[in-house]
Order: sequence, then C-alpha cells, then structure tokens
Amino acid sequence: PPQEPAGDAGAGPPVENLATIDSPMVGTFYSAPNPEAPAFVKVGDRVTASTVVCIIEAMKVFNEIRAEVCGTIEKLLATNQQSIEYGQPMFSIRAD
Repeated sequence: PPQEPAGDAGAGPPVENLATIDSPMVGTFYSAPNPEAPAFVKVGDRVTASTVVCIIEAMKVFNEIRAEVCGTIEKLLATNQQSIEYGQPMFSIRAD
C-alpha cells in the first residue's frame, strides 16, 4: 500500500489549530512602528486578541491591526512595506 507522506518529527499539535490573521483593508503592510523600531511581533511570539501585530497604511492613514485571536505566531506571510490586499493572510498563528 502507498505510504503516507512523512511529516516533521516533533512538529507539535495537528495543523488544524493553525489560523491566519488577514488584512482588513488594502494598503501597505508595516511590520514595525518605524524603521528603527523592532517588529511588533516575530515567529514564536504569544499574542492576545488585543496585541498589535502590524500597521497598514491606507490613504496616508496608519491603522494599527490587532491579532483578534489568542495564540502563537507561527509564520510571517507578509514583508515590510509590501502592498497588501483585503483578506490577504499576513500571519499564520497557532490558536489556543
């Protein structure tokens, strides 16, 4: 019989706990409040629903985007100063 594809050993809980934080608007993604500052979040950071994860600039207005979910950041899906679309995933998060 065909074998199941090998998964990452010790990868942790099943993938179904992964969610994404999606962009609520079209604009420019910023990972930090300014060029000299550290990123709002990085892989491995624990966030709550009220944690600011990035800023999206739309029509010269800088909008703080909150996680709106509790969990751990698994992957960054957007890069700093990238143009981003409405509904585009920006972060992969392992929800609690």
